[in-house]
Amino acid sequence: MALTWTELDELARRQSHATIAGRLAAMSEAERLASAADVEAGIKRIRTDDWWAGGLSAAPGYALAVIGCMPSPARAAEVLGRQRMRDIWGDIAVPRFLAVAEARGLTWLPELGARLAGKLPAKEVWAEQWEFVAALLSGAPELAPRSEGFVRGWLEQVGGSADRFRSSPYTDRLLPAVFEIDSLGGALTSAFPDAVVRLTVEGRVDRAQIVAATVDRLVRGDRPAWLRPFVALHDALGLSVGEMAANTGSYARLLAEAPPAIAGLAQRALRAVDEAGRLEVETLLEVSAAVLVRPEKNLVKAQLTWLEKVSRREPGRCGEILETVAVAFGHPTLDVQERALTLIGRRCKGVDPGTIARLAESATGLGGDLAGRAAAMFGVSAAPAAAVPLDLLAPPPPVAVMPPPIADGAELAAEVVALIEEETAVGWERVLAGLVAVPAGEELRAVLERYSYELSDHGWHGEALRTGLLGDAIRAVIAGPVGDGPAGGGTSAGGTSAGDEGLRGGALRDAWLFGSGERKSLRGGPGGVLGLRIQEIAQRFAARPVTALMATPTRVNGSLDAAVLLERLSRAQAEGWEPWPVDLEQALLRLPRDTDPDVVRQAAELTSLAGRRFAAWLKDGGLPDPVSTRREQTGRDGRYAYGGTPPLRRRVVAQLDQARGGGDGCLLEDVLVNLARTDVPVYYPGDFSAPADITAMVLPQHREVTAAWVLPPLAALADMDGRGGGAMLPLLAECSGPLGPAMTLAVAYVLGARHEADRLAAVDAFLILAATDETAGGDEFVAGGDGFVVDGDGFMAGVGSEIGDLCADGTVKLSRVVPALADAHRAGATVAVWQVLVAALPRLLAPATAPRGLPELLELTTQIAGAMSGKADIPGLAEVAARSGSTRLGKEARRLRAVLG
Repeated sequence: MALTWTELDELARRQSHATIAGRLAAMSEAERLASAADVEAGIKRIRTDDWWAGGLSAAPGYALAVIGCMPSPARAAEVLGRQRMRDIWGDIAVPRFLAVAEARGLTWLPELGARLAGKLPAKEVWAEQWEFVAALLSGAPELAPRSEGFVRGWLEQVGGSADRFRSSPYTDRLLPAVFEIDSLGGALTSAFPDAVVRLTVEGRVDRAQIVAATVDRLVRGDRPAWLRPFVALHDALGLSVGEMAANTGSYARLLAEAPPAIAGLAQRALRAVDEAGRLEVETLLEVSAAVLVRPEKNLVKAQLTWLEKVSRREPGRCGEILETVAVAFGHPTLDVQERALTLIGRRCKGVDPGTIARLAESATGLGGDLAGRAAAMFGVSAAPAAAVPLDLLAPPPPVAVMPPPIADGAELAAEVVALIEEETAVGWERVLAGLVAVPAGEELRAVLERYSYELSDHGWHGEALRTGLLGDAIRAVIAGPVGDGPAGGGTSAGGTSAGDEGLRGGALRDAWLFGSGERKSLRGGPGGVLGLRIQEIAQRFAARPVTALMATPTRVNGSLDAAVLLERLSRAQAEGWEPWPVDLEQALLRLPRDTDPDVVRQAAELTSLAGRRFAAWLKDGGLPDPVSTRREQTGRDGRYAYGGTPPLRRRVVAQLDQARGGGDGCLLEDVLVNLARTDVPVYYPGDFSAPADITAMVLPQHREVTAAWVLPPLAALADMDGRGGGAMLPLLAECSGPLGPAMTLAVAYVLGARHEADRLAAVDAFLILAATDETAGGDEFVAGGDGFVVDGDGFMAGVGSEIGDLCADGTVKLSRVVPALADAHRAGATVAVWQVLVAALPRLLAPATAPRGLPELLELTTQIAGAMSGKADIPGLAEVAARSGSTRLGKEARRLRAVLG
């Protein structure tokens, strides 16, 4: 009789697999086919929670029924290929599964295996899953698909064993796919190259095909780490000159375009072909033109040596070879330029005058003192160096205005969903404003139900905390006010008193504080303000609703026009309600430093509590800049920054001291502009309690304050090799306010970040700051402490001083800073980079042991000095230049001294 789903489910959950197999064997084929639809429907009906409640453990029993009942490999693959069924392929008893198929006399097991093999995950293939599928394919390995998942699983099975490769029935089918599928190099072991070479020696695989596939794989490209096994295979194959000559075109492309290690392989191969007399000079010259501007100096120098050798071998073509060598005059490093010029000087005798003239013209762009040397070499007058214009960088564009406010409940619901998926500062501001200004509709209620987990209290920090608080705010808005509306919450003439407001607002704020004594700070710093504001909506909307928020900015960096805030406060006064305290103070902190006198006059006419506070804020000039002080931290008594490997010896941070007392009713000021730092470096992940744009938007007119808060995680990008925080720096650069130790250190640290993306962000910030008047010097910048007073020398000189200090003892790696400064120079910030270099070099030249990267920094300084016709007295340069020996450091010091005069 047919096997019903109810019976199968009960037996499978008891894991009575022998009973299931026996029932299936005893059934006629017609009864099996009659049960197929019920089995398939039953498996599809199982809900996700049923799978976790016991369905997964029952699934191997279901699989026996599938192979015992399904009429075709397509139907069987469809059911077995469902996600939860795939999860248990490794738990299926393969002998019993095959026995059921044999009892039915099935001939389509290999086709079923091929279909299931195509469903294996591409990246993470469990060995047991692969073995189950391979067992079905064992009778027809030629049907095995060349899918990434199946090939990856096969590679894990054979490992790097030549014996396993030799004996595997899949080698002929799948080995070519290893070369054809991108990313599979990551699945290869270090033994793979030798194993494949052994197979070629034995004749198990065709050598010509392997050679062609290896070269083609390198040409096609991939991540360097994934190409490494194929580079090793190429070397292990030991290609003959004939084999290399047959791939000349591929090697030329690799030499010009491939990553350094692979380009070096191609260079060696082409040189071997050339030495055998089988490489056309035209091919060499064509590829050399591309190689000589590559950044890898070792590769370029080897190419120059090769070209010089060919020029001696082919004297009749010396002129065109030297013109190719002159391409290296455009290389970014003076070391390479000098080598090319020296080579040309050795070989240019007897070259025709036309070639000499072209070489002389090419040499006019040489850096440092090389242009003068070239002019003397070619017998022409040296062209005077052109000074670099000081206005290459255009002023940053105005900060964009905020998008229009949310118009209705449907748009509000859509924006809440967008915020849950990816939070942004602009999105948060629009949603918070919409919650209090737009009537809640059914759309918002539906969002609350659909995203009940995200909008619940499921986290104590970060995004989970903010979305949980947002859920509380949405529920408060949906429930609606319990009083008489906005007017019932108090008026300018009565209602809640200022003292009561301060107390209640202070109680809300105090729940977010940490520390003890008078110097308490807001948890998470500026990034914690958003959570406080969301919680204010959740706690106050029902009892004391408002019709608009005060703090919604007018520009995307968080800035709020004073005239707009005046309009909002005037409306609130006319409608008879008072703004919430945290919302009001956030609005005040966003006001510009300079206010239209008409706005100041009109603000003085307001009579509400909030209006009078607004007027007093404008009259007093807003938030006074706190005192920002540079502070060095050092590891001691075994205590170091969290996660430091090796232990973090030193970090330089900034601390803040309030310039005035907060006074009654001040909720945020005193806890944001007071920041104490310990004597021991500590990395607080909580310093980035919110994404960068949210943090930067809180104090858009006081970037030094925000920079002081986020300096530890920014420093960790360099001294602890952190990742991903550099995006904060350009946002701070786009804000306004005085620049002090915190901003100076932030730029210095992130220019030396471990990861390129963070360094690029630092370069963006550097360019923004270099294009503003505030970095030129004067009263806008005063750094303090430990001899780092650079008042009047400018912000960029302060950055240079910090780079010199941090890199001198290896706290920050100078070798990372140099490319970032070179990028800023090439982008047009030459004058600013010059100021940094002149301030940094005295500290870097002083130690007996030069930090790695100092020769490259001297070279960059020489290039910029030559371009600017710069003159400067750099302490310590003469002493280094006078040292005996032929070190790169001494050479670059002497070159720079010669250019400076």
